[in-house]
Amino acid sequence: MSQRPFELDPLFRGLTSLSGLGPRNGKLAEKLVGGPRIVDLLFHGPADFIDRRFTCPLNKAPNGKILTTQVHVEKHSPNTRKSLPYRVKCTDGHGDIMLVFFHAKKGWIEKLLPINSDVIISGRIEYFQGQPQMVHPEIVKPQERETLEKVEPIYPLTAGITNKVLRKAMKHALSYVPKLPEWIDEAHKKREAWPDWDNAVRVLHSPDSEKDLEPTSKVRMRLAYDELLANQLTLALIRDRQKKINGRSFPSTGVLRKKIKDILPFNLTGAQRHTLSEIDKDMAAPARMLRLLQGDVGSGKTIVAVLAMMNAVENGAQAALIAPTEILARQHEQSLKPWLEAAGVRCVTLTGRDKGKTREIMLKQIKDGTAQVIIGTHSIFQSDVEYQDLGIAVIDEQHRFGVHQRMELSSKGKGTDILVMTATPIPRTLALTAYGDLEISKLDEKPPGRKPIETMLFSQEKLDQLVIALKRKIAEGVRVYWVCPLVEESDVLDLAAAEERYDILKAQFGERIGLIHGRMKPTDKDEIMTRFANGDLDILVATTVIEVGVDVPEATIMVIEHAERFGLSQLHQLRGRVGRSSDQSYCFLVYSVPLGAVAKERLNIMRDTEDGFIIAEKDLELRGGGDILGTKQSGVTDFALVDLTVHSDLLATARDDAQLIISKDPTLDTDRGVSLKMLLYLFERDQAIKYFRGG
Repeated sequence: MSQRPFELDPLFRGLTSLSGLGPRNGKLAEKLVGGPRIVDLLFHGPADFIDRRFTCPLNKAPNGKILTTQVHVEKHSPNTRKSLPYRVKCTDGHGDIMLVFFHAKKGWIEKLLPINSDVIISGRIEYFQGQPQMVHPEIVKPQERETLEKVEPIYPLTAGITNKVLRKAMKHALSYVPKLPEWIDEAHKKREAWPDWDNAVRVLHSPDSEKDLEPTSKVRMRLAYDELLANQLTLALIRDRQKKINGRSFPSTGVLRKKIKDILPFNLTGAQRHTLSEIDKDMAAPARMLRLLQGDVGSGKTIVAVLAMMNAVENGAQAALIAPTEILARQHEQSLKPWLEAAGVRCVTLTGRDKGKTREIMLKQIKDGTAQVIIGTHSIFQSDVEYQDLGIAVIDEQHRFGVHQRMELSSKGKGTDILVMTATPIPRTLALTAYGDLEISKLDEKPPGRKPIETMLFSQEKLDQLVIALKRKIAEGVRVYWVCPLVEESDVLDLAAAEERYDILKAQFGERIGLIHGRMKPTDKDEIMTRFANGDLDILVATTVIEVGVDVPEATIMVIEHAERFGLSQLHQLRGRVGRSSDQSYCFLVYSVPLGAVAKERLNIMRDTEDGFIIAEKDLELRGGGDILGTKQSGVTDFALVDLTVHSDLLATARDDAQLIISKDPTLDTDRGVSLKMLLYLFERDQAIKYFRGG
């Protein structure tokens, strides 16, 4: 594989090579900009700017305006008490101004502003008792006026690093920006009136007006398009290569599928039948299947997956189902058991806790093909697990499993088909950026007989009334989930909140109450879940570990405490744990006052709709693309220059452009292709180049 083009080398130097960023500031800057290199800093755009170009006589200084002017220092008034500010009186011959300093040392101010000296001051004018004043102004000597930036960009910052430090490093970083060959189609660039890349980066860091800061400015649109094109081109290259890898054909005979359908107590929905026909077409074709199955909570993805697996099994190959946690792997085992037994298909479940002899026996059965369906966590793709012939891998809860892991899977079999499932409805824009290497199917119908979940908002102050109502319901045989609040980003504090609520409820409801949280051993979690599923517990107090996939149809009440702390997608996932039978289900969103505007809107959306796809779009609107897919644990794209709520049109164009490029120049060997490789390296998408070079 070729090395990164040498023109880009300066951009990939460490941040600590920049002025003002020693080891300590370098670490802080790395955390702030999301990477350790100069290029990461350059992609950290300003959010505001200070305009110091305005000047006028002090007697005409407008309130609230930033003013830069030369003044004569007349008098110091040190603070007599610590709580009072230090004041310095200055004049410009037309009027007077008071410079105000809090917590400032007398010696420092006397040195900065000697009496009878002339200085340049710059800051916001505020009137106090009819007199103009300036709090903590910028101050330089008249001969140093040029060192005061006329327009100073203001950056998003992190604790411990100042704008001054970051700006100094940024100026140094900008000196490394090279002129690069153009990778955007010339006609498109001209039509949009976009600047060259190097020019765009420089202008990004020297805004001249409010307009320059908007995501729709020419500069920001150009840079966002670059990032989206790198993203879409990477996915298109991976998809193109994956499709070409020794695919296999698994035509469906329908024999095993019929045996399973015969014992189902329900008919498939129209959406399930349509999705299965898409999957059958993919699996019968000689190219590999790479398909994402999006299904809202309770839309019946599991049965679709099992019926798809039968295509491989009928053709003598094996099928694997990978779940994100042991609880879910065991739960899939329970759900699939009756179906697979009806079809006469042999199944094993392998998780991290299977050790010694048991594990050896299972590994042997997987290797010799005795095990036709293999269920487990990601551990079923570890190096010691050998398959006789893996035909299809089904991945549940795909958002915890990025592009790299999808590619690794393909090494476990000869052209293994891949079906990935998620119960997180994904807005179209995010689906294209995170799953552009996959075809997409949607299950947007619920199985017949399911009643809508009644969602109610409850103030924390009325919690006692809710507890009384729950006592009545539990006496009728109902089971309850009680989800505790998210406390910052801390497992320990989340756990403390859950334990406290567990103790309070135990005092009111007695022993038939369980607690489940992320710090428990998997075996202990499973035991509590099993007791709840079997009806030995009435209430399950939990942190968000129950968010994905847990299935207890008899549980019909969900209480979410401090619901205002959760994102929309997470609230939707949690609510989806109930409403899984024909009984009426309820979800109580308990909130604390006062509620912020965004939190209020989120809770109202939850009350007004159960449609996960509407909720996902609203979630993207309210909080941007950041962590909607749980990106913290997934390797899903986190953009530096793109705002998906604004740049979705650019995404569609970038996708079309990428597909066109791949169809004409799949190995990027033309002149534009060579420039596009530069783009991929710039955004560290080198894996795409590696894939088609590695063959």
